[in-house]
Amino acid sequence: MDRKLTLKLDEDVIPQAKIYAASQNRSLSGLVEGYLKSLVSQNDSDRENEEIKISPFVKSMTSRIGIPSDWNPKDFKESELPIMTAQEYLVSIGRK
Repeated sequence: MDRKLTLKLDEDVIPQAKIYAASQNRSLSGLVEGYLKSLVSQNDSDRENEEIKISPFVKSMTSRIGIPSDWNPKDFKESELPIMTAQEYLVSIGRK
């Protein structure tokens, strides 16, 4: 049975995660559920003996664009940022 869960995430991650989910033809909830299932499915001894592995989803959220050291995200309004389709985003990061 499914239940509702509220998560608090960095506001910059949410739109990127939605774009990624759309590009994978999955819901954001499905991605989060899959990730959590992969974490809890490991048995305790495996977790004690292994380093934490970063999932492909989390790796995909990293930026491939250099950010100037003086850049402050608070200087920008969301309305000033470009709006992209999932396809345009994938092209912009060189994945399609």
